[in-house]
Amino acid sequence: MRKFTWTISVIVFIAIMVSACGQKNEAASSNENLTVKIGLLKNVTHAPAFIAIQNGYFQKEFGSNVKIEVTAFDNGSDFSTAIATHQIDLGFVGPGPAINQYLKSKNFRIISGSNNGGAVLIVRTGAGIKSVKDLAGKTVAIPTKGSTNEISLRLLLEQEGLKVTTDSSGVQLITRKPADTLVAMRQKEVDATLIPEPWGSQMVQEGTGEVLVDWDRIPPNNGDYPLTLLTANDQFLKEHRDLAIKAIKANIQGIDFITQDPSKSYDLISQELKELTGKGMKPELIKAALDHLKLTHEVQPDAINVMAKVSFDAGYIKGIKENELDLSPFIDLSLLDEAVNNK
Repeated sequence: MRKFTWTISVIVFIAIMVSACGQKNEAASSNENLTVKIGLLKNVTHAPAFIAIQNGYFQKEFGSNVKIEVTAFDNGSDFSTAIATHQIDLGFVGPGPAINQYLKSKNFRIISGSNNGGAVLIVRTGAGIKSVKDLAGKTVAIPTKGSTNEISLRLLLEQEGLKVTTDSSGVQLITRKPADTLVAMRQKEVDATLIPEPWGSQMVQEGTGEVLVDWDRIPPNNGDYPLTLLTANDQFLKEHRDLAIKAIKANIQGIDFITQDPSKSYDLISQELKELTGKGMKPELIKAALDHLKLTHEVQPDAINVMAKVSFDAGYIKGIKENELDLSPFIDLSLLDEAVNNK
């Protein structure tokens, strides 16, 4: 009887091991010849992603069987459309356009933070603007409608009792890509801009503009608000949750690399910008950008909810009532918890 029991135990043990190996091989094979499509913006505020790409953190985490394809976007609206329509699997974007798109499609999630702050309010040199109140009757450039920068600008104007209008009674907004805003400021076509770094620092260095509100006084939370978040679409999370967690780890490694020794990151960030745009960036401009933001993998749901309310009031969120602005399903921090705790 003892011999029979021992024999059964061995058979059960072998069966369990074979099953476990089979499951492991099945999981491994599911990533064979897989291409993970990562999206990001051509901004230094996406520096952790740049470092994670340049230092091979994504590739190391995903494994050699996974191919990585990087797509760069000019603005968050285009990125958000791409992730909602499965043109990309995961990537980095600001909360403003992400919120607007999520409430339409509800098929992607915020899974980690990347950096907070990083935008400044610049006024054109010689425009006679000495305070935010002086923006009344002026034209202010933003990267795109519904962008995180526009949300911050609207909050800033609201604090000073100013309204966004289409005439000289308030503040007029126009959309310009950051590079085009730089030209517009030089040509005196716009009076001010709330813009991500290092564009603001570049305007200051060349004498085109002056800082009116520095990054650590931009609302909400005086610069400590999400500007770049890591997101992933639902299909990718369902089929490759393990890789999404590994992407978070790669993002955190990028943050740690910059935090521990920023000077080592300048050339890498410039190189990634060159690959994305065809042009690198001077180290002093990259330093200015990194000095004007807070790198963090943490996410602030309260700040995101405030931004959603601003987008709603601005008319960018349609088809729902204000009390239906429930973003709790949009922010899934369970993967971040697993990544940080090495589960």
